[in-house]
Amino acid sequence: MSHAAFGQAGNYMSTSEFLREGLGGAGAAGSFTLSSSDQAIAKKILGHSYKGSRLRYWRSGKKTAWVLEEIGKTRPITTGFIIDSGKIHMVRVLIYRESHGGEVKNKFFTRQFDGAKLGSSPRYTLSRRIHGISGATLSVNALRNLSRFALYLDSRVKE
Repeated sequence: MSHAAFGQAGNYMSTSEFLREGLGGAGAAGSFTLSSSDQAIAKKILGHSYKGSRLRYWRSGKKTAWVLEEIGKTRPITTGFIIDSGKIHMVRVLIYRESHGGEVKNKFFTRQFDGAKLGSSPRYTLSRRIHGISGATLSVNALRNLSRFALYLDSRVKE
């Protein structure tokens, strides 16, 4: 049995595999520069500014794809999000670097995000409850926050 089976670190999917699965191909690549007001919103959503100011994304029809990173406990979790018409269509953990909590990569967990959108009150919350995983609280929180940020970014590129 591999270490990955125990929820540990691993590369699970490349960006190109993620785009093929989520968009049916690469889609049209674009870039989005975070303004100071976007970073202020990132701080509300993530608890800190996002690490870069320029983000790459892909678009196909009404779908956008985002590959974002957030710290779980001590290491970044690279996660792909497909947003379709303002709702989460798909979440995939591409690279998990922590020694524990990797269960967040499993479909039983990521499927909970399908159909979620940003709530209006309170602002920047998810429209549905995402159940946690015992022993993976920080990783779960990282994915919850990244999903909210991906939805926010999708709304910004469609303005």
